[in-house]
Amino acid sequence: MKYALDLLLRKLIFEIPGPPMAKQRHRTTKTGHTYTPKETVNYEGLIKMIAAQEVAKDGRWQTRGQYALRVAAYFPVPKSRPKAWKELALANKIHPTTRPDWDNVGKIVSDALNGIVWHDDSMVVQAMILKAYSDRPRVEVVVWDLTDRDDRWTRKG
Repeated sequence: MKYALDLLLRKLIFEIPGPPMAKQRHRTTKTGHTYTPKETVNYEGLIKMIAAQEVAKDGRWQTRGQYALRVAAYFPVPKSRPKAWKELALANKIHPTTRPDWDNVGKIVSDALNGIVWHDDSMVVQAMILKAYSDRPRVEVVVWDLTDRDDRWTRKG
């Protein structure tokens, strides 16, 4: 099925370098002012910049449709673990079960892609989030456009 998806559907593939981050909650000051933490704003900006470059390369990508999203978050192997544990982690036999939660990793990516890859992340109809360890921390993103050619309604704004 994977190969059929790759051959039949339009897709974008890109990578965000560095350790994965989670979407942080909004903060509220004592005066009632609400703001998004700087780390979240900066990380979303990085994702937007990289995604915009991929969309520009495609040239025909449409931001209205039905999309599938795969986010693979590769975390650094903790230095405090024994060598045998690290080997198992790098062989994908041990996965990160610590924070950040999988849904917050997916949320920061899907929110950052609003207005660039899709009009709104409500257009994502399938998603998969993977957490793993790696010697090269990063986030790999694949987006498939699932919109059927016969669908005359979804692409309308």
